Amino acid sequence: MKLIANLRKTLTVYASALTLGTAAALSATPAVAQDTFTWKVQSHWPGSSSSYTDSLERIKRVLEERTDGRLKLQLYEAGSLFKAKETFNAVSRGILEMGTISPAYAQDKISLAGIASGLPFAFRNVWEAAYFHQNLGFEQMLRDEASKYGVYWATDKVYPTEMVVKKPINNWDDFTSLKIRSSGALQKFLTEAGAAASYIPGSELYSALDSGIVDGAHWGAAQGAYSMGLYEVAKYHVQPALNIAGTDVFIVSQKALDKLPEDMQKIVKDALNEQFWIRTNEYQYKERITLAKAIAEQGVQVNKLPDEVQDNLVKTAQTMWDAEGERSEEAKKALDMLKSYLSDLGYL
Repeated sequence: MKLIANLRKTLTVYASALTLGTAAALSATPAVAQDTFTWKVQSHWPGSSSSYTDSLERIKRVLEERTDGRLKLQLYEAGSLFKAKETFNAVSRGILEMGTISPAYAQDKISLAGIASGLPFAFRNVWEAAYFHQNLGFEQMLRDEASKYGVYWATDKVYPTEMVVKKPINNWDDFTSLKIRSSGALQKFLTEAGAAASYIPGSELYSALDSGIVDGAHWGAAQGAYSMGLYEVAKYHVQPALNIAGTDVFIVSQKALDKLPEDMQKIVKDALNEQFWIRTNEYQYKERITLAKAIAEQGVQVNKLPDEVQDNLVKTAQTMWDAEGERSEEAKKALDMLKSYLSDLGYL
């Protein structure tokens, strides 16, 4: 009997040890699966910009929700860590995991940047630019070129870029006398057309316009101008658009992306692809209601450019297109594709 009792006691100890070991193993497994990642994200948008809230904070919320908190984004306003034109290099080198830029800020690396920033007076409707990016393959061309620098490229949205000015443009002399805040291909275009265009960071734009350093500026279109307070000092909203383009881009360090589990990599890419369509459509809707609000509440007036001015701008714009195509074989291919597309649309 004593032998049987001892045997039972031994079996009980073994069983308890097995149970504890199994429980420990099970409790350890979720810890591996639930590793969390925190990405630093440098924006080119000031916190006051509508896109900081509608684009950047949206993608932060979406990614954190869909990864159950395993991927967290730590957001930084424009200029907090790096200057806007330094962000691409910081992401390329893996110093930053993620950022937002205008393609114009990466022109020294990305030969397609000038076309991505929007060739002036090319597209006439937002859907045309969206189709060019997503259906004709331009987005993939951008992604392929950026990948050479260890960067995953994802256009946030396509939308019109429209100026605000302090005095109406009634003739060609009015236009050529302007000092305009601009950037990238549009800065070059406006200068070639006869205005004095210069780059000013977004954080300094309001004061530059208010003090008279510049007479006009473009920061997106109505939403950008409204959110940045530009209508307070510039009451004329100029149409038609200078361009319609993928002027805002998310860039992700490929090193950071590769460190994520496969399921999280897919979540990031799917969310960024989805963002393009959601924000492109949302932006068009908000443009309409924001401009109407500015007209009603702040006395803003739409300044439609006279035909003489539009004709001169179109002539200047088309001479610039070929220069962008000379930057690389990829750029030439993209420009040829664009011209063929515009011909199909009846614009050329």
